[in-house]
Amino acid sequence: MATVSESDRIKGVYVVRPSIHSDERGFIVETFRREWIPGAREMIQSNRADRQAGSLVGLHYHLHQSDYWYVPFGRARVVLHDLRDGSVTDGETLEIDLGGDEHLGIYIPPGVAHGFAALTDMTITYLVDGYYNPADELGVAWDDPDIDGNWGVQDPVVSERDMYNPRRKQIEEMWQPHAALRT
Repeated sequence: MATVSESDRIKGVYVVRPSIHSDERGFIVETFRREWIPGAREMIQSNRADRQAGSLVGLHYHLHQSDYWYVPFGRARVVLHDLRDGSVTDGETLEIDLGGDEHLGIYIPPGVAHGFAALTDMTITYLVDGYYNPADELGVAWDDPDIDGNWGVQDPVVSERDMYNPRRKQIEEMWQPHAALRT
């Protein structure tokens, strides 16, 4: 059975260390179960993204959607930052590496900004508990010094969208996450 633990840096973020079953043919790993995450809603969409080493995605956040990330191929440095006004961990930043020989997954609640840098060529799968909604696709500057994320890459390749995200202090009130976004 998987080992699931809440982050000691950001409340509501859960790190999953699944059980791996292997034999001479290879291995199988159960990467996600809703019951592992207290209060999680049903994940209703699955996505996959392939990125080249040195690519950086983020920081993105949602007011209403949770994500669950798993890296089955390659390695990624994940950076999370709690944007939730009123959260006991508001302003905290967490970095964690996914992939490689460690089969970790990470659950990201609404209001926590999230991004990753490809440390190698990689594939990331992510489950979400809401269908794509452009009004809930928000961003904050990946290089904001108030967030101070250690991305683990030099001169990252960043999308035009992510280059122009506002700094945390510039997030308009209507787009500011709050600790009690949903029950």
